[in-house]
Amino acid sequence: MSKTIKLGLAILAVWFLAASALAQDNYTINVSYNKFFGPYLVNQSGFTLYYFTDDAGKAGSECYGDCAQSWPPFYAENIRVPDSLRGVDFTTQKRTDGRSQTAFRGWPLYLYVGDRASGDYFGRDLDQKWYPVDPTNQRVNI
Repeated sequence: MSKTIKLGLAILAVWFLAASALAQDNYTINVSYNKFFGPYLVNQSGFTLYYFTDDAGKAGSECYGDCAQSWPPFYAENIRVPDSLRGVDFTTQKRTDGRSQTAFRGWPLYLYVGDRASGDYFGRDLDQKWYPVDPTNQRVNI
């Protein structure tokens, strides 16, 4: 094998390793984009994160019991976000059931059990109370 081919293969191997590392950033929260309603927050697996309008003006979550079965609270112990987000916008709230829940600008975050795959947003506008979190337009501090 010629030196040129070996060098080319070595460069290609380094490029694949670098690309692989970039693809696995391991963010606990990231931003996805939908051409119909714009940017929205997703968890590490790409599932949509929602806010609940009934939480407005409250000190924490209003979603318990059957509600929490359909809308499980999202919690990430160590928040890692891309540069397009600010880590200080994410906090941890203690729920009355003793569990922890991640919040964005004061809004508790939820997943939706109807979302079966990353990129799904079937909870959007459900009961006119559930919405994907838009990081560019989310109200600050409920």
